[in-house]
Amino acid sequence: MKKNRLLIPLILISLVGCSSNNDNRIKVAEVTHSLFYAPMYVALEAGYFKEEGLDIEIITTPGADKVMAALLSKDAQIGLMGPEASVYTYINGAKDYAINFAQLTQKDGSFLIGKEKKDDFTLNDLKGQIIIGGRKGGMPEMTLEYVLKKYGLTITQDVNDKTKDVCIRTDVSFDATTGVFIAEKNSKYVTAFEPLATQLEKTNQGYKLCSIGELLQENVPYTCFSSLKSFENKNTKKLKGFTNAIKKGLEFVNNNEGKTVAKYLMNNFSTSSEEEIIDVINSYKSIEAWPNEMELKETSFNKLIDIVKEANELPKNTIVPYEDIVTDIYL
Repeated sequence: MKKNRLLIPLILISLVGCSSNNDNRIKVAEVTHSLFYAPMYVALEAGYFKEEGLDIEIITTPGADKVMAALLSKDAQIGLMGPEASVYTYINGAKDYAINFAQLTQKDGSFLIGKEKKDDFTLNDLKGQIIIGGRKGGMPEMTLEYVLKKYGLTITQDVNDKTKDVCIRTDVSFDATTGVFIAEKNSKYVTAFEPLATQLEKTNQGYKLCSIGELLQENVPYTCFSSLKSFENKNTKKLKGFTNAIKKGLEFVNNNEGKTVAKYLMNNFSTSSEEEIIDVINSYKSIEAWPNEMELKETSFNKLIDIVKEANELPKNTIVPYEDIVTDIYL
């Protein structure tokens, strides 16, 4: 695997507090702007970061590869992404690799979207079809592949291969998948996160058929916070304060109903109505998308490695030391 050395343009999403004390500033690169990460935005709006003396800037860098590029180029200090990116960087031999220090989600937060509404949909309906699955080697694509195989479907990534049940397209970048889905008549299926999945339904451009996380039925460290070793070594106090704030946001989301949580999300998701946000939060809560504890446990990490290997992104005999790229000292 080649290392991504390109500097990726960063899309500014939210800026909090322009403090003159740069020592208190942390830039966080998120893999996508989604209600799936509600606890982080609750922490932002409820002032939990400020309580820890931190000024947080959040940028969206679509795809875990781009988040990792932002960390490696020092354009961001903390990344919110699938921990598979840190595994790739470690395996590639980077000396200053990313360490995962807190888990935010424990289920796949994407939904399978179809061009047609189908109340009696089953995965067998996908036979002979093409799904726009996102970047090869990314968690959305790999988890989708893992789930479909779990339910007995054979997978190919070659649109010309008619010997397999389902083709998952990996030639479309993470941030362009829904646009291609809408534009191409032959693209009947795509995976999408909230609030985009609900917005597609609202505009009759696509319909939610099933939750990938619900089908997986297993906990997996889908998105975690990470930072480079070099940053962690010099900023333990910052990371401790950051983790404390996220923990408060996570507890608030888990312990309150969707209507209460939604009030803290309106500013960051202004294109969604309050009712839509409430529905999304309740939907994610119903599949236990957010963990009660932020520890990335070794059993969950090993499940992640299984998914990556099943997708042939790591050789089957590869050993990835849990203790090298995961820490719990800030929890």
